[in-house]
Amino acid sequence: MAVTLNNGFQMPIIGLGVWRMEKKAIKDLIIESIKIGFRHFDCACIISFQNSLAFTNFDIVFTKCLMFCAADYKNEAEVGEALCEAIKTGLVKREELFITTKLWNTDHGHVVEACKHSLKKLQLDYLDLYLVHFPISIRHTGIGATGSPLDEDGVLDIETNISLETTWHAMEDLVSMGLVRSIGISNYDIFLARDCLAYSKIKPAVNQIETHPYFQRESLVNFCQKHGICVTAHTPLGGADANTKRFGTVSCLDDPILKGIAEKYKKTVAQIVLRWGIQRNTVVIPKTSKSERLKENFKVLEFELAKEDMDVIQAIDKNYRSNIQPAKFWGIDLYA
Repeated sequence: MAVTLNNGFQMPIIGLGVWRMEKKAIKDLIIESIKIGFRHFDCACIISFQNSLAFTNFDIVFTKCLMFCAADYKNEAEVGEALCEAIKTGLVKREELFITTKLWNTDHGHVVEACKHSLKKLQLDYLDLYLVHFPISIRHTGIGATGSPLDEDGVLDIETNISLETTWHAMEDLVSMGLVRSIGISNYDIFLARDCLAYSKIKPAVNQIETHPYFQRESLVNFCQKHGICVTAHTPLGGADANTKRFGTVSCLDDPILKGIAEKYKKTVAQIVLRWGIQRNTVVIPKTSKSERLKENFKVLEFELAKEDMDVIQAIDKNYRSNIQPAKFWGIDLYA
């Protein structure tokens, strides 16, 4: 299943996120996933913090695509090796792939160079989707150097001479150069997404954001969909155990109401949450490195939730962000 983007290209509605996976395991994981039936892979499920968000109606269609995304996760080379092997062995064709990566915060003033750097690592001639990873420009530390430099006060070293509009017009240039088919945004709120729509010549095709049953962000999702921007959930399960350990947050997978719905359908809670995301017309990209979970996630395309259960899940929204808490790493709360 896939959504049709506002430029006519199709994007798979479910994928596999490979962030936080060991580099040596990525190739085998991708190959196994393809054999299971996955045709969509995404390495960009969350920002990696270091110290050094013309379609209104979603067209649901069947397609065979893969999607990868990797710039700040330092695994583009490994993803590229897996892609190369999969294509050479005939496991998949390039035209069946939907490949994505992101512009990191330090490269807002070096968009073309950063994109070409990613293409080289991925061993590709073009990207299907390139996203502005986060709506902020920070001090440039070199192409491909994807850290988050801090200033002398231990606060993120934010650049004030590069506007998001300037960055976006450079993104548009990538399309005209044939390096990228679609461009989009990530972690943009309503105000920033609205501004991007106002100053863009090429409208953003995607806004990748955190959204899950505990952080539904209905207003932002509705705004994007109303204005033809596909919403991708980079944390569709609320981060699960990984975010509990990383950020000390609570997982929606432990919610008793969701557990009750899972028992009703004889599915896992994760399957219920992913299916809910799909039925609200958002692309979901869960992460797992376990074979049995890969199979479970792919099977969410085989059932539907009744409207009453969709309504029940809508009612458990807590406006609770479980991911991307930069104050812990950047010395500044960008959401304050």
